[in-house]
Amino acid sequence: MNEPAPLAIYIHGGGFKGGSHDKVWGNYVKRFLEAGVHHISIEYRFLRHAEFPAPHQDVQRALQFIRSKANEWGIDKRRIAAYGGSAGGQLVTYLAWHDDLANPQSDDPIARESTRLTAVAAKGVQSTMDLNWWLENLPGYDKSFHKDYWRSGSPMSTPQARKLIDKLSVINLISADDPPTLLIYKSNPDDPIPNKSPKALKSWVTHHVNFGIALENKLKANGVEVHLDYPKKRSTFGDDIPAFLLHHLKK
Repeated sequence: MNEPAPLAIYIHGGGFKGGSHDKVWGNYVKRFLEAGVHHISIEYRFLRHAEFPAPHQDVQRALQFIRSKANEWGIDKRRIAAYGGSAGGQLVTYLAWHDDLANPQSDDPIARESTRLTAVAAKGVQSTMDLNWWLENLPGYDKSFHKDYWRSGSPMSTPQARKLIDKLSVINLISADDPPTLLIYKSNPDDPIPNKSPKALKSWVTHHVNFGIALENKLKANGVEVHLDYPKKRSTFGDDIPAFLLHHLKK
């Protein structure tokens, strides 16, 4: 790659508790490289090591660091897209939909770099961290899934916690200048609540398509290109994340 090439960034999921940057989906890396697009998978701190918003700060810094190395690494910093699932989906959409986090006045050259993306794709991403919304809008949700949140006197009920929840809930970040978005889910809005173990049911609820419908509505209301894909509603690109990102990176 002699000329600066676009970049696809992968951010793994794992509930902010686990996962690894070295386990990228399918043949995605091969497809990006064959199309002349760089690929980087980034890591972030888990909640057992640091509290919110540490993961969000880490991926912000990683993106800015990558941009600071663009000339050295042969990256076209104007064409960077990202994808991820679940917690990783939250992190890539946080970057995609947040107003630019660059600080032009900073003494740190890395902090002066932009955090904006060309396109974003997310699987099973949660639109909000507000569990009251989960309780009202997600079939099968049970307070036992998040006992610490619902217990009397929980620190999650403090004004400071509420402010952080609102700040990190990606649906609150959406605005008209956000990049094209692909959202992918495995469930349908009318699927019956499955007869699963509590752990499996929690996973099904946590990645429910109702999150995606809420996001699609907000994105459309702001005039943002959005493709929502689930079994009963296939998008233009289906669930083919490389095809979607390459479509926008290679324009």
